[in-house]
Amino acid sequence: MSERKPGEQDMVRRSRGEVERSSAGGRNRPTVRDSLLPAPAQGFGVTFAQIFRKVTTEQYPFEPKVTKPRYHGRHVLNRHPDGLEKCVGCELCAWACPADAIYVEGGDNTEDARFSPGERYGAVYQINYLRCIFCGLCIEACPTRSLTMSNDFELADDNRGDLIYTKEQLMAPLLPGMEQPPHPMRLGDDEKDYYLRVPGPSPAEAVSGEKV
Repeated sequence: MSERKPGEQDMVRRSRGEVERSSAGGRNRPTVRDSLLPAPAQGFGVTFAQIFRKVTTEQYPFEPKVTKPRYHGRHVLNRHPDGLEKCVGCELCAWACPADAIYVEGGDNTEDARFSPGERYGAVYQINYLRCIFCGLCIEACPTRSLTMSNDFELADDNRGDLIYTKEQLMAPLLPGMEQPPHPMRLGDDEKDYYLRVPGPSPAEAVSGEKV
């Protein structure tokens, strides 16, 4: 097999199903242009072609924008049908957040002051929307489907402090038949009665707009 000299350009051959690549020392051939028009004329041609196309104008905020059903918007802390909170203060959402936007402090439930089924609840819950990237990893990490995301996207504000949402701002509203915590468990005598009941959409989930 003969050795190729440095700088010698190999010809691309497709005979017998073989393709030889050009050597490192060879020079690349100039790219052949498909159009005979100069480059500036081609660029302005694209611009002029867009002028005659129909323009889509959204009259926002006078006409609210309709988002997709699985849109990742403002977070919601959901409730059980009796009003107790689904959050158990496990802090898994805070650990899963890549932007470190969630802060959670867990508290202990007592018989006199019960906020959620089980032993613990989220005593302090904050989401910093200056950091949140709406990736949804916190939703994936939540073991009780307490934290979900709604379709609300209007979060702009001129005060940085107002973009740190507290637990009171994130909690789903009380629906008819719900009771404001703290109160005893109404769906059973044990926390398993809240998680092992017949599956079905609860009223809180329908209003909060939680997504799977």
